[in-house]
Amino acid sequence: MSGADAALAAAPSEGWLTEAQARRLYACAARPRPDGAVVEIGSFRGRSTVVLALAAGSVVAIDPHAGSDRGPQEIAADAARGDADHEAFLRNLAPVAGRVRHVRKFSADAHGDVEGPISLLYVDGAHRFGPARADLRDWGGRVAPGGTMLVHDAFSSIGVTLALATLRGWRYVGRTGSLAEYRREPSPPLRELARFAAELPYFARNVAIKVLIVAGRRRWAERLGLDPAAPWPY
Repeated sequence: MSGADAALAAAPSEGWLTEAQARRLYACAARPRPDGAVVEIGSFRGRSTVVLALAAGSVVAIDPHAGSDRGPQEIAADAARGDADHEAFLRNLAPVAGRVRHVRKFSADAHGDVEGPISLLYVDGAHRFGPARADLRDWGGRVAPGGTMLVHDAFSSIGVTLALATLRGWRYVGRTGSLAEYRREPSPPLRELARFAAELPYFARNVAIKVLIVAGRRRWAERLGLDPAAPWPY
């Protein structure tokens, strides 16, 4: 199966992972990796979960499905909303039945549910600075040398971007939209600082687009590069 095929299989699942991002996620999970689990933090309704399971063969998907942190206007928990997400998530796993182990917990509480090192980590959990930094630090710290970490909403969410600024011991590989890829290997700090700084214009653009959308100026946001078919810059 190719990355394009995986993106097509995952497309019916609601979510914010674009087709191009799904292809990058698939490629990272399908290539040779160090020993260790493939772990996803933040599954929502399963779009990225399906891609990872098809590429890697198995994935541990961590999501409390509490109805919280679903977007800028949906931060607080909502049990009914969370249960609906959970039911949709289970339905959408049909193409990868038996390849996904779901841990319905907050990521901070789920470390005991994953044994040993991690070979690939996909982070799309809470986007506030505190939880995002904890995911990158605590779960990222479990990624084996030579392993990969992919972070969604990088250089788009303020909280996630500030958390990325605290990363040490990672090499920034690049991004597809707001999906950033990091490799667990040494890299000169000044080089990484320069790579981070090079993404700040993209970050500023995305923040400006979000401000315009919230202010009801979507057409202005589209002039800055927002996809007319997308609700938000991803």
